[in-house]
Amino acid sequence: MMKTMRRLYDWVLHWAQTPYGVAALFILAFAESSFFPIPPDPLLIALCLGAAARSYRFAVVATVASVVGGMVGYLIGAGAWDLIGDWFFAYVPGVTPEAFERVQGLYDEYDFWAVFLAGLTPIPYKVFTLSAGIFSINFGVFVLASVMSRGLRFFAVAALIHHFGPPISVFIDRYFDRLAWAFGVLLVGGFLLVKVLL
Repeated sequence: MMKTMRRLYDWVLHWAQTPYGVAALFILAFAESSFFPIPPDPLLIALCLGAAARSYRFAVVATVASVVGGMVGYLIGAGAWDLIGDWFFAYVPGVTPEAFERVQGLYDEYDFWAVFLAGLTPIPYKVFTLSAGIFSINFGVFVLASVMSRGLRFFAVAALIHHFGPPISVFIDRYFDRLAWAFGVLLVGGFLLVKVLL
């Protein structure tokens, strides 16, 4: 399984060396929101390193594609889950009945923040897009949380590479999961603190 994922990862990265890198980024970010196992960040990093002046443009592409893909995931969950849910459970990594049960509990209490954290951190975003439709989360809330979190995630990567260049890419690649978790927790904690104080 690990060898397969590594080959898939390398296949994703190779698109940065072709004229189709931006199109591949769009397709990857779109697909990762509902079924593809590799996140778009490695390809985004590679594209930004190859053309730092276009970093923010790449971030826009990744954000738009990811949010649109998330909306498609929502619609799959809302309208077609009874027909294809078993396929997702069988073949899509991270999509399990147990994960959906945990997510439902999060939605009951933190609908916006649950989607926001999933979009920002390494939590499988696809579990939240599909389950948002299944559990009938408010579509506007879902889209807003997705735009904010995915945009923040991709623009942060683009900004770091735009300003610091290749040296920061190694740091991002090595510590991305931890950085995303820390930033997400701090951001949500700050909002909750303001809410309590006010």
